[in-house]
Amino acid sequence: MRRKSTLFILALFLSCNWIFAQQDAMFTKYMFNSLSYNPAFAGSPDYMSIRVLYREQWWGIEGAPKSQTFSIHSPVKKRVGLGLSAGNDKIGATGSTYANVSYAYRVTFGTGKLSMGVQAGFMNWRADWNKLKFKDPIQFDQSFNNMTPNYWLPNIGAGIFYYAPKFYLGFSVPNLLENDLREDIPSNAQIWAQQYRHYYFTAGGAFEINGPALIFKPSLLIKTVGFLGGFSANPSNASNIGAPHEFDLDLSLLFYEALWVGASFRSAIEAKQFGGSSSFDSADIWVAYYLANGFRIGAAYDFTVTRLQSFAKGSLELMLGYDFNYKVKKVNTPRYF
Repeated sequence: MRRKSTLFILALFLSCNWIFAQQDAMFTKYMFNSLSYNPAFAGSPDYMSIRVLYREQWWGIEGAPKSQTFSIHSPVKKRVGLGLSAGNDKIGATGSTYANVSYAYRVTFGTGKLSMGVQAGFMNWRADWNKLKFKDPIQFDQSFNNMTPNYWLPNIGAGIFYYAPKFYLGFSVPNLLENDLREDIPSNAQIWAQQYRHYYFTAGGAFEINGPALIFKPSLLIKTVGFLGGFSANPSNASNIGAPHEFDLDLSLLFYEALWVGASFRSAIEAKQFGGSSSFDSADIWVAYYLANGFRIGAAYDFTVTRLQSFAKGSLELMLGYDFNYKVKKVNTPRYF
């Protein structure tokens, strides 16, 4: 047990180029999890949709992240969509659970629709520092005055989502409030534990190679903390968190509007204070299948390309969904999203 824990801590330091400050749970199949990070997505498929995702990251390492999400959303009027999303995330001695209610309003814009969304909800953040091994006596560190912190934190978010029959663009900030994760903050503290705003930009397209029998679907997700601002690694000026700007590039093929296979690549670009270089994280493969009765099933596997590969067996992700009335009346320009 001690050896596994030691390896996990070592692995965290070896891969800190992307986990140093990103707090939101990460999913390889982010396009199946859109409502969780963009409330403007609510109701956009024009029918009720349910999604459940499970992710086990760095499989084989004790204390590695495990995440689950659930979402349901539907149009309720011609221009209004409503949604509910919830999730749970566990990493090491900490855990969090959240739930949000989303509202989206859509208007026709050009050849597509522009959706503007807001959400409100809460997060329960908790930790058990008794599970950690301390080098120095904890009584000398005010950060551990409370060994089992447990906070209920309200939050709000917003986003925009533009979608047409064969492409989409989105931008969102799912948590606008930067709640403190500590009660006894020293008056001279420059930085302390808190939620940080995460900004998401998404884009994707659909290109017919052989009519509806074969569709090429590229997509992109960019996630950043601090909206591409400067981050300081100097303790004397520690006014911001040091997080790289993460991006996921995905290329996939949809066969006969039923079998969907793809591959993706995840990397990060460090802030200039850390050298401004890129750091590769994983190469991923995935598959999804749409059943005739409306069910969707899928799985993804991440091949770690950092030094973590010496300790971890990769990351596994499973998806299950159901679309009500997904066999909508066919039109001349069908949507593929």
